Amino acid sequence: MSERILTINPGSTSTKIGIFDGTKQVLTKTLRHSAEAVGGPLSDQLNSRRQIVLDVLAHEQIEMKALTAIVGRGGLLRPLVSGTYRVNQEMRNDLLNGTFGVHASNLGGLLADEIGQTLGIPAFIVDPVVVDELEPIARLTGLPELERKSIFHALNQKAVAKRYAKDLKTPYEEMRLIVAHMGGGITVGAHLNGRVIDVNNGLDGEGSFSPERSGSLPVGQLVELCYSTKYKLEEMKRLIVGSGGLVAHLGTYDAIEIERRIDAGDEKAALLYEAMAYRVAKEIAGQSAVLYGQVDAILLTGGLAYSDRLTAAIEERIAHLGPVVRIPGEDELRALAEGVLRVLRNEEQVKEYGGEPTWRENMTSLS
Repeated sequence: MSERILTINPGSTSTKIGIFDGTKQVLTKTLRHSAEAVGGPLSDQLNSRRQIVLDVLAHEQIEMKALTAIVGRGGLLRPLVSGTYRVNQEMRNDLLNGTFGVHASNLGGLLADEIGQTLGIPAFIVDPVVVDELEPIARLTGLPELERKSIFHALNQKAVAKRYAKDLKTPYEEMRLIVAHMGGGITVGAHLNGRVIDVNNGLDGEGSFSPERSGSLPVGQLVELCYSTKYKLEEMKRLIVGSGGLVAHLGTYDAIEIERRIDAGDEKAALLYEAMAYRVAKEIAGQSAVLYGQVDAILLTGGLAYSDRLTAAIEERIAHLGPVVRIPGEDELRALAEGVLRVLRNEEQVKEYGGEPTWRENMTSLS
């Protein structure tokens, strides 16, 4: 059976595409977009980005009729359990209308479906950021009006954990792992028997600060700042995601530039970098408690995991919790292809989107 897969990962100013023959990647392209092309509503971007993708594939002489399936990065949808989902009409409506939020990643499933329909082949998404497998106890906060949400780097966390388990010839569903994805945002998840039973909401101000996100903040001071009239609502949101973290202190979120400053004797940069490592280590230690201290391995992944300085500072504080393994980078195109391959090879069943949040079906079994 043919296993040629087109993968699509839309970002705010670019679209990454890949062609896979099984697990072998035969094409990778990053398509840059002008501000005009990505400045309008999702419906307008959908049309322009689709044509750009098709033009590039034609230029690369990709035989579209040879494709078996197309998969796009999952966007902001209703909470879901992990897996590979077929793009259906309800998913299309939620992505296009921004029912649960507007983000460039919403275009992943839409682009996959539109191209797939013209070819008569299925379209999928894999492990969107809204994967929600939290235990009931992990959802509660000290205010009944506020419930913790699961929004994290599900695609890379799940892919890295499954690859690590496969290398050990141990089912992922039998492992107890802590995975720290460290990039523009940082999320740390407790993986127990195939589910991420607790994780910080890296998009909404939980956990460690990162190159561009504030992380958890002193609540009383944050409330006072909100009511100070110094910032408007959208400005406050931007401070938490996009303008917080290292960039707020140092004027840059470029880790390579920050490490250059540290090497040149910048004490402020050195202290902040150490503080970020300190906060990540605290998150990891907290997730160890979630797993009752029984941790098979701690996986450090994402772009920042390339940094010897940062990972060494983290490992120094958490090595006693379990083996620490660096798996740097975030190969999302590969992770998307792997999700579809598991369905094509009948290693897991495809999931259907719609109805009640699927995590509710598993709440009792997670306890």
